[in-house]
This record gives sequence, structure tokens and C-alpha cells, in this order.
Amino acid sequence: MMDQFGHISVPETAEKIKQGQVAIADIRDPESFNSGHIEGAFHLTNERLGAFLEQVDFETPVIVVCYHGNSSQGAAQFLLNQGYDEVYSMDGGMDIWRRNFAVTTE
Repeated sequence: MMDQFGHISVPETAEKIKQGQVAIADIRDPESFNSGHIEGAFHLTNERLGAFLEQVDFETPVIVVCYHGNSSQGAAQFLLNQGYDEVYSMDGGMDIWRRNFAVTTE
């Protein structure tokens, strides 16, 4: 159980996704999310927080993703405070992810 959120790199995030059993919470605005996000990411907005809490078990590690890895830190701490055991902020955000890995618009 973490007291504070952790930091995770883009390659480490890709590795965790490959292994499965991780939730990606993308907190960017709808336009940015729709123009390209990590496959399987949950678009986490204030309106969708309830749905996220229902769908994602507290035991599931959560990686919070934003534009550059700044606003994801506050959101990661917030999710930890909601009861999640393991929460990370992805350093560099989608800016760095896009340079190295694929995005989907589904």
C-alpha cells in the first residue's frame, strides 16, 4: 500500500500494459483524448469518476496520464486518497508516449 503516488516512465508503462492488470486513467480534455490515447485507456473526467471507481478495483495498479506529466500528479494522489493501493503518474505524459509508442482513436 502506497502513502504517496509513484512516478513511472513511458517505457515502464508500456511494459506494465503488456503484462496486463493495470488501468490507464487519461485525464486530458475530450478533444485531446479523442485525437489519440493509449489503447484501453479510461477517459477519466470529474463526470466519469464514479464509473471509474465502479469499474476499476482498488487492488488494480492505476497509471494516470496527462499531457506532460504535471497534472497527472495531483490526480494520482487524489486516486490514492480514494482508496487505490498503487497509483503512478506517467512522467512526460502523452507528449513522450506519442514519440515512442502507438496511440488509438477508437
